[in-house]
Amino acid sequence: MSAEYPTMHQANIQQIECLIALGEELHFGRTAERLGYSQSRVSQLIAELETRVGARLVERTSRRVALTRIGAQFVAEVRPAYRALTRTFARARERALRGAVEELRIGFTGMVYEEITTAFRALDEERGIAVHTHDLPLGSPFVAVLEGEVDAAIAELPVHEPELTVGYRFPPQDQLVAIASAHPLAGRDSIDVEELAGLDLLHRVGDAPHYWKAARTPPATPAGAPILSTTGITTIQQGMALAASGRHALLACRPLAEHHTRTDLRFIPVRGLEATSRLGLVWRADRTSPQLVALARLLEHGAPAGDGAASMERETTPPAGRRPVCAP
Repeated sequence: MSAEYPTMHQANIQQIECLIALGEELHFGRTAERLGYSQSRVSQLIAELETRVGARLVERTSRRVALTRIGAQFVAEVRPAYRALTRTFARARERALRGAVEELRIGFTGMVYEEITTAFRALDEERGIAVHTHDLPLGSPFVAVLEGEVDAAIAELPVHEPELTVGYRFPPQDQLVAIASAHPLAGRDSIDVEELAGLDLLHRVGDAPHYWKAARTPPATPAGAPILSTTGITTIQQGMALAASGRHALLACRPLAEHHTRTDLRFIPVRGLEATSRLGLVWRADRTSPQLVALARLLEHGAPAGDGAASMERETTPPAGRRPVCAP
């Protein structure tokens, strides 16, 4: 190894890319084929990186190739940064190929309602800003925003992450409980919130914050009775299918119930349930842009996007003729 103290800038992307690929393939020949290098070039890049790091990263015998403990730890820690860099490069390349067309990448964890797509069209027509939608995992509403994979997300509230801000809050919606049509409670016009303790509520699976998950599936009734939740879901379709089976129940907003009329499900109002379902347009506070502010204004007022700025965190009611929206 070099006697000179190694520094990070002496390593290059090719060396890191080669180690990551080798860690996945565990074969010099396959790594070379995957990257379009010769095997000798792969060996050279690995050796150069080991010199820069100052430690052996790969163990190679006649029978096997494996990462050392230091090598495995290095790969685990550097892979997220490498992937973020490649995504940034790919996005820049896409923009260069498309030209200077402005765009927004908006993520969704629920339905894309007509009111939202109307605002997207107005943003394109009035400001020339194209909106590209992206599906987000049902139980991970904020990760893509925090990591820069989307510019904003229309996701269920609340959000307490210090890096995020809410550019627009949609009107709140009552929550209903979805149960099978054959369930003993299915014939009721409503149920009391304390009766949720007798159901097995479905919860969202993902890496969302604990407070967000608790808002979606409360762990207890107002009186303190625990609410069972033994099963998680990754899509709303999965949730409705499980609820229709009769073994589980699902909390859902009224517009969702109106959009999913089914004979095997009943959506019943819950008396005393203080929590409401509410969507917000969420983005990173340090990446607020005129395009996002324009979209927030259109969602709030349906007014021309070029006038003024959106009101951050404002409680609003929908203009006349606009239907409220919510997430699953």
